[in-house]
Amino acid sequence: MLRPWSRRFLLFAVCASAVLGPAVLNGAPSSSAASCSPAAFTGSVHTHATRCVAQPPLSVIGPRGPRGFAGPAGKAGKLGSRGYRGFRGLQGSTGPTGTTGSTGPAGAVGPAGAAGLPATSGFSEFYALMPGDNSATVAPGTAVAFPQNGPTSGLVTRLGASTFALTNIGTYRVAFLVSVSEPGQLVLVLNGAQLPYTVYGRATGTSQIAGEALVQTSAINSVLSVDNPLGESTALTITPSAGGTDPAVASLVIEQLH
Repeated sequence: MLRPWSRRFLLFAVCASAVLGPAVLNGAPSSSAASCSPAAFTGSVHTHATRCVAQPPLSVIGPRGPRGFAGPAGKAGKLGSRGYRGFRGLQGSTGPTGTTGSTGPAGAVGPAGAAGLPATSGFSEFYALMPGDNSATVAPGTAVAFPQNGPTSGLVTRLGASTFALTNIGTYRVAFLVSVSEPGQLVLVLNGAQLPYTVYGRATGTSQIAGEALVQTSAINSVLSVDNPLGESTALTITPSAGGTDPAVASLVIEQLH
């Protein structure tokens, strides 16, 4: 029979050999055991607690693990300085013509313009009956007489048997019709000057000399006449009763246009 204290010593010896025995038998502790903490007695002969954890050798590297998920985007950096202006590019080709747009609305009616002059602001007709009114021939540089008055508005007046006053400054339409027996010409004379663009005539036969022209005046009361032109060699006979037995008319019509 062992005494109580002997039994306690024996139990301690058994526990110590279980914990420390392998280290003592194998010599110095291994590199993996160097990091272990001392064993703690648990009160059981067959079990004990330890905080030793086996560590893999440091020289062994395992395979690369899978790529992790992308992290959240970082904050935007500061705006850089403006770069230099680049060279101007080449001009592009002209694009196709676009479609015609729709017609816009009609604009507002503008104000009425000033009243214009009437189509004819003045007129007069003068005439001669032959035989009787031109008994003598009309020599070169001499005017044909139209001593009779026809319809008139009063703006064109008579100065004599063969001269007429164009009262206003403006444009006049002048037409004359005279039967003559000889080949010859007639011309309009304004203020003593022949108007070259108003010379009318006939070569032979028994036709009338008919003329019509526009005459512009630059002074009031300009004087107009129908003349046998200067420089002609033949005096003209105003044919009496041309074409029959009744007196034939030589006519002069003057209209002021504006």
